[in-house]
Amino acid sequence: MPTQVIVLNGGSSSGKSGIARCLQAVLPDPWLTFGVDTLIAAMPAAMRSSGAGDGIEFGPDGEVTTGEAFTALDEAWARGIGAMAHAGARIIVDEVFLGGPASQERWRKALRGLDVLWVGVRCDAAIAAGRETARGDRAAGMARSQAELVHRGVAYDLVVNTGHMESLECARQIGSRVAGG
Repeated sequence: MPTQVIVLNGGSSSGKSGIARCLQAVLPDPWLTFGVDTLIAAMPAAMRSSGAGDGIEFGPDGEVTTGEAFTALDEAWARGIGAMAHAGARIIVDEVFLGGPASQERWRKALRGLDVLWVGVRCDAAIAAGRETARGDRAAGMARSQAELVHRGVAYDLVVNTGHMESLECARQIGSRVAGG
């Protein structure tokens, strides 16, 4: 069965979004890209604001906390992406597994029955922190705190490192894996 979903997991500013855009350019079929940022942007502003205990909060040192309402929407979103893939769409998921293996298990359930390529996107914490500063749209410290955390206990089919390779090179490596089955 050909790969139907590619899950890119890495910390903030690790290069997942760049790889996803490059994958769309190098893979022969059309692929849709959805990321956790897509979900967060779609949520009501009140769930993304300071003091939104039931939503998602970004602390001053880059820590991220989520509440029950966020968790419920996040689970529904993952199941929705799984439904699109079951309906025939090829999907690239740009994700941050803050819960490590529990986050991966949530996606495994949502993507059950599909051929999924699990890709770890690594990047040295100092490089990711530099990118975070250059972006200017992230809480300072998020990239550094997530660089290793999101990979603990997570199983991958392939790992790429954007500190050593450009996004296009990473995408070509992933694309080769998809083409090879």
